[in-house]
Amino acid sequence: MAATFIASLAIAVVLAAVGYIGLIFPGLQQQWKLYSHRSQLPPGPKAIKFGASKPWIWFRELNQEYGDVVYLQLGPTPTIILGSAQAAWDLLEKRGSVYSSRPRFIMGGELLSNGMRGLMAPYGPFWRRWRKLLHSGFMQRQSETYRPIQSMESNVLMHELLTNPEDFRTHLERYAASVIVSITYGRRVEDVKTDIVVRRNAEAMERLTSVNIPGKFPVERYPVLKYVPSVLAPWKAEVLKQRQMDIELYMQLLDEIRAKASAGVAPACFATHAIEEQANLGMTDLELAYAVSTPFGAGVETSAGSLASFLLACVKFGPQFIPQAQAELDRIVGASRLPNFDDLPNLEYIRAIASETLRWRPVAVLGGTPHACTADDVYNGVFIPKGSTIIAPLWSIHLNEKDFPDPHNFEPERFLTEREYPGTFGHSAFGWGRRICPGMHVGSNSVALNIARILWAFDIKPAKTALGQDIDVDIFAFTDGFNSVPQPFPCSIKPRSSTHAGVIEREFDAAMLDLKKYAPSTV
Repeated sequence: MAATFIASLAIAVVLAAVGYIGLIFPGLQQQWKLYSHRSQLPPGPKAIKFGASKPWIWFRELNQEYGDVVYLQLGPTPTIILGSAQAAWDLLEKRGSVYSSRPRFIMGGELLSNGMRGLMAPYGPFWRRWRKLLHSGFMQRQSETYRPIQSMESNVLMHELLTNPEDFRTHLERYAASVIVSITYGRRVEDVKTDIVVRRNAEAMERLTSVNIPGKFPVERYPVLKYVPSVLAPWKAEVLKQRQMDIELYMQLLDEIRAKASAGVAPACFATHAIEEQANLGMTDLELAYAVSTPFGAGVETSAGSLASFLLACVKFGPQFIPQAQAELDRIVGASRLPNFDDLPNLEYIRAIASETLRWRPVAVLGGTPHACTADDVYNGVFIPKGSTIIAPLWSIHLNEKDFPDPHNFEPERFLTEREYPGTFGHSAFGWGRRICPGMHVGSNSVALNIARILWAFDIKPAKTALGQDIDVDIFAFTDGFNSVPQPFPCSIKPRSSTHAGVIEREFDAAMLDLKKYAPSTV
């Protein structure tokens, strides 16, 4: 055993030396390029702030001080911070051929995921296969086939809010998890706290987000450390153990749906679609398993977090917009049924509230996974070096006073008038260009439908103290993670009338009958 250990250590040393030699010359070339173009680089601070718990707050301060394009030297890699929708659109959308790759993610992308997560994959053949599959499964027309499951799970959510409003955050998470798991694997989630698949996926996502923090691990700055044996690197042993657990989970889920499909009992879902497309795309079973897990991993926190932000806005700003929203719902929908997807085109103010929710407190507060540019570029007279990491933090972009005056105020009216803003949404919550969120249609549908139904069914107000006083909420109390969602806050949720409550009960009973075919199974 000692001989084996010594041999592995020797191999690691050789690989590290080779890697170092391979890195030093490109590194020197990069430093010379930066030095020779130093007068053309974008403006930025001389001092770098490391370890900030909410880096997006600092990024916004930099954008306010230095402008829409800010330069940072974070370790050996140049980093560009974009602070306006126009700058993000010009580079990430219009120049997508240059800005659609990803930085190197050694911990999250290579060690933890073995290059199998398309979200972090560089631009290339593997990413194109992954993207083609995700687009075919979630493009706008295909996303409309998922509306029945979204509507039925929304009926269940309304019943949960009616019967147990104090646990509204748990209900939002269960709704989001059940929609995503049903759409992806054809099995619903009845209890988000005990569902084994949700728990195991949450562990995988927690590990991924914990290691995917720029600068947290030395291996990101010194890639040769990747070859150190696991016995000498506990940080490496931990992620390799998690990788094996992830592989087991994703392969078990894929095998389960494949067995159901063979038996003719699998509900139509993204996994069955992926299996049908596997041969055409030339994807291995493991590639397919990871690709199918993508919406499962990415969609739960974003949908639940957005709806939590909406309820926070109701508590803080409700009198400014709720009466108008409920008047529109009463006029168009009435009191005898829940709003449905067919109503949304006629619910202009509700759609504006949904857009303002995604604008006001974006969950992907850093703009999602950073981009990387693959060629030297010049934008508005400043030089952007090849290999730069590009971060477009939505906290800067969505709070830019030029586009959104008084940005911390919740104003749906922003989306009721024509205004100059790049793109078709009026906000940038789903990203840009070739890396735009493939699940944007499903996500926006969930947010809009549930906002309509919550406002139709309930009066949302501040919770009361024992003395009957309103409990104030902090609109800046959000989590520190890669995705930022509201910290726990109190909220009063009461039905608008016994008629509305009766409709919820009726729709819930009907939904539970139809949801039987999505009954969960064990993994």
